[in-house]
Amino acid sequence: MSIFATMDMKWINRIDRYVVALGVISLVVAFLTHFPELISLFDRSGQNDLFPGMHWADVANEILFTFIALLLLFVLNTVLFKFGWSTGYITWWKLLLSFVLTWIASNLLGQGFVFLHHRFDIPAIDAMVHHYLHPLRDFIITCIVVGSCYMSYLLRRSQLVLLENQQLRTENLVNQYEALKSQLNPHMLFNSLNTLRSLIRETPDKAQDYLQELSRVLRYTLQENESQCVTLGEEMEFVRAYIFLLKMRYEDNLSFDIRADAGTESSQLPPMSVQLLIENAVKHNEISNRHPLTIYIQAEGNCLTVRNSLQPKLTASTGTRIGLANLAKRYQLLFKQEIVVREENDTFIVTIPLI
Repeated sequence: MSIFATMDMKWINRIDRYVVALGVISLVVAFLTHFPELISLFDRSGQNDLFPGMHWADVANEILFTFIALLLLFVLNTVLFKFGWSTGYITWWKLLLSFVLTWIASNLLGQGFVFLHHRFDIPAIDAMVHHYLHPLRDFIITCIVVGSCYMSYLLRRSQLVLLENQQLRTENLVNQYEALKSQLNPHMLFNSLNTLRSLIRETPDKAQDYLQELSRVLRYTLQENESQCVTLGEEMEFVRAYIFLLKMRYEDNLSFDIRADAGTESSQLPPMSVQLLIENAVKHNEISNRHPLTIYIQAEGNCLTVRNSLQPKLTASTGTRIGLANLAKRYQLLFKQEIVVREENDTFIVTIPLI
């Protein structure tokens, strides 16, 4: 279903709720405004001084007319002043004009019902006190109609503000996530090109193979990094290709121990998460004949752990150190979960959740 169809459905549902609310209010008010007459109908004393000669049909017609009149008054305010619409702003002068027009329309509708009563002998209440109550009822009905419409307008405005705030928060999260991804791609590309440059200078015969594998890795990076999540199986296929590039440079000085429990391949995680942890270990540790580095990767249960011995380079790394911070932010934005980074017994350990 397209976003426009979804918006149309929401708008239709909102209109339906508005119409139902107006119908319920009209029905309740129609009964309440004739509550004295209804009480008089149950008077068992036989002395109905306020409404002499009144019958059930008279009261039923009065209630029905009031109900229809209320609906018409609500329609009048909705059409003229757009109380139930998603656009428009209700000023105080519009509210005052609505009150005046509703009071006039209520009075005219009442006079129209009296005319129909006398012209076509429609059952109605003829008691004098009932006619005296008409101006008061018109005022009460006007207050209820205008007040209900304005309360509906305020409620709609508050819901609109909440919806806009939610959309802004969502857009902000998306923008933050996209910004993080834009930082990750250049970060990996920069390090890979540095490696390629070294290979061209040191071992030109390996540079062509390295470039071919690098293009495959970068193709995966561009494709999968458009997704928010990938399966662990997909990520590990990419990691193995990335490991091939690393071993072209470091040969036997860099080794990997990869273990994954059965069933973890379908677990999900942000794309390039494991690659980032490997890159972080390679960048910040010495890798040489005297100090070979082994990176352990273990997927178990609902988490994946990458660990390596701490053997810092003699020269400080020139990296911007955004990798782990970006990964932590991505997990927070996507899953509201944290990654765990710790050092134990000269071992650097990073644990990330599997979703």
